[in-house]
Amino acid sequence: MHIVLGILALAVGAVVLLNRLAEAGIDIGGLNPFLWNRRRKWRKLYEGNPIHKIEDSMDATAIMMVAAAKADGDLTSESKSQLLNLFETEFHLSKKDAAGLLISSSHLLGDGNDVRKNVKKFLQPSQDNFTADQAKSAIELISKAAGPVDKRHPSADDFVIQVRQALQIEPDQTSTW
Repeated sequence: MHIVLGILALAVGAVVLLNRLAEAGIDIGGLNPFLWNRRRKWRKLYEGNPIHKIEDSMDATAIMMVAAAKADGDLTSESKSQLLNLFETEFHLSKKDAAGLLISSSHLLGDGNDVRKNVKKFLQPSQDNFTADQAKSAIELISKAAGPVDKRHPSADDFVIQVRQALQIEPDQTSTW
C-alpha cells in the first residue's frame, strides 16, 4: 500500500510541477521532436525564396528572360521594351498583362544572381511542365533577351549555356512558343 501511495504522490507532484512550469511560460511541448520537425519544415517553406517554387513554364521562362537581360546590370529602357514586345508576341499577352509579368518577374528576380548561379535549382519545380517545343522556344527567347551575340555580356552567354544544359536542348534546334 505504501508503494501505491508513493507512486500516486509522485504522479501528483509531476502534474503540479508541469502546471507551474506552464504558468511560468515554459512549454514542455516544445521538446516534442515531431512538433519541432513540423515547425522547421513550415519555417523553411515560409521563409524560403519564392523564386525556387515557380512551377509554370511561362513564368519560369519570363524570369529567365529578365535574368538574361539583367546580366550586365540593370534593365535599360530598350531591353524593357524588347521584353514587353516578346511577352506580347510570343506569350500572346495583352499590354497590361505583359507589363504585369515584367514587373512581377523583375521583382521576384531581384539582382538575378541567385537564378544565374543556380539554374538547375530554379528550374527543378517547373522542368516537368516544359514541353519539347516550349523548351526550345524558351532557349530562343532567353537568347533574344540577352541581346545580340556580338554585343552580349559574358555572363549572359554563360547563363544561356546553363539554361540550354538544364533544359537539355541541342543548340541548333529552335521553335515558336
